[in-house]
Amino acid sequence: MKTSPLLLKITPILVVLALWGCSGKTDVASTAVPAIAGSAPASAASAPMTPVTVTTVRAVLRDFPVLLKATGTVTPLTSVEVKAQVTSVVTQVHFKEGQFVKAGALLFTLDARTDEANVAKACAQLAKDQAALADAKRQFERAKQLLSQNFISQGALDTNQALVDAQQATVAADQAAIDAARVALSFDRIVAKNSGRAGAVTVFPGSAVQANVTTLVTITQLDPMAVAYSLPQRNLPGALTGLQAGGAPVIATLPEGGGSYNGRLQFVDNAVDPNSGTVKVKAVFDNREGKLWPGAFVEVSQTAKTIKDAVVVPHAALIQGARGTVVYVVENGKAVMKPVQLLYAQDNDAAVTGVKVGDAIVLDGRQNLRPGTPVVERAKAPAGNSAAKTKAAAP
Repeated sequence: MKTSPLLLKITPILVVLALWGCSGKTDVASTAVPAIAGSAPASAASAPMTPVTVTTVRAVLRDFPVLLKATGTVTPLTSVEVKAQVTSVVTQVHFKEGQFVKAGALLFTLDARTDEANVAKACAQLAKDQAALADAKRQFERAKQLLSQNFISQGALDTNQALVDAQQATVAADQAAIDAARVALSFDRIVAKNSGRAGAVTVFPGSAVQANVTTLVTITQLDPMAVAYSLPQRNLPGALTGLQAGGAPVIATLPEGGGSYNGRLQFVDNAVDPNSGTVKVKAVFDNREGKLWPGAFVEVSQTAKTIKDAVVVPHAALIQGARGTVVYVVENGKAVMKPVQLLYAQDNDAAVTGVKVGDAIVLDGRQNLRPGTPVVERAKAPAGNSAAKTKAAAP
């Protein structure tokens, strides 16, 4: 019988393996088997996760105002252009530019010689007609005596009565003429109709002014002061609600650290501008210090409504994902992902539902977290420290 060459090669190998198995050296056999590529040791699978250092902020409970923001313009409640009501010449200016004047204060005096002469002329005419009236009354009394003695007819007495009545009407007309002349004379003394700050004076003694044409000065009321701004049409219901409640709170902030001022909504226009889709509104502010100046631009924040007892967290702690908005909360030293619903966000804060008051909300380090990741909490560094580190790190 002929032996196969393959069998001759395999036989010595089988004999060697049988001898190693009988000797009990299984460790040699195990080391001889190569490891499967990509397989991880069993100890690595059970190794603990590395803790992540995070900064946390506690969720707080407070009333959260819903603010409507816009850019407004400071506008005076009243601004009067003072003009002469008669054509004349300025004889004297009784105030200085930029001076605060009160209502009724004398501002300008015009040349009144013509008007004074007209008043004197009307008074003289009144005196003349009064004398004529007295004579007519005497003639009427004499006529009544003559009628009683049958020296004149009743017709003659009636004629005298008519003369008296006509003369009385003439005297009344003269008195009206005097009143009109005095009104014209009063126009030569121009007084302030409202209190406010005087602007630039455009005329001087000797300047000719034209009636109801030449502007002498502008008197602008500075306290209180209004701020006019526009709101989008979608915010109109909130503005109307605030107006009906006695005026919603409004905050005006001047640029470049000029300060903030509290006022109240006073006016909402009766129509929406079809070109811009906005509605004009106006708020009124106390301006005793004179910081709000006409024509200045301010940032306006109007309180549309207030969310009562809202749970407030930092806006930066919210994470937008495919399944909605979530936050990481630290519970028992581990990160727990919780879905939340955003009610309203304003500046750095957000009112949400889905977390409880006092929960430790992860602010910094949330990008390195997964559900169940161990965390190490650290206090949030003050803004000044962060700025100092940034400045120190700068070359």
